[in-house]
Amino acid sequence: MLHKKLEQLGAVKQGSFCVDCETYHATGTVSGQPSKLLYVMHNSETPLSCLALFEGGPCLIADANFDVLMVKLKSHFQNAKGHKVECRGSRYRYCDFLIKVGTVTMSSSARGISVEVEYCPCVVPGDCWNLMKEFMQSFLGPSVPELPSAFATKPEGLFAPADCVDTMTQYLELFNKLRKLQIQGSNVR
Repeated sequence: MLHKKLEQLGAVKQGSFCVDCETYHATGTVSGQPSKLLYVMHNSETPLSCLALFEGGPCLIADANFDVLMVKLKSHFQNAKGHKVECRGSRYRYCDFLIKVGTVTMSSSARGISVEVEYCPCVVPGDCWNLMKEFMQSFLGPSVPELPSAFATKPEGLFAPADCVDTMTQYLELFNKLRKLQIQGSNVR
């Protein structure tokens, strides 16, 4: 339905995209503290790099070969089997907007839909947030999201330049919400 609405607006399909996330557990724990998670993420928009985001901590932008390093660090970080999440879909261009509509999958099972919207002439979301909201309403209707928490937690808020870390942080938030929904759903059965 979203693809159809975008095409009716005049958006042109421009290929596909993929974002994936592997979860790792730290094997060594500091006495009394729970094990931290490490998320290693890839984005087809930045194919030569990947992001390593520590739960509640720093973010590392690394070379695409970071996955090889993670194999060598298996005594420190264990891959959380069954926690791989992936979002694949189509890229659309409408004037100065880039729109990505994707299906989020976990263990080859569809779990949700993602919509990413970027206003290309502006890297400071606060300068164009109202315009972005208005554009999103044209194909999402009233279900336009509020300000992403990736920007709400920054001291400058929406008035700091956005970068790939902000985008990947938003994907990670979406993936974690869907993981929690899956866990809650399996506990209900």
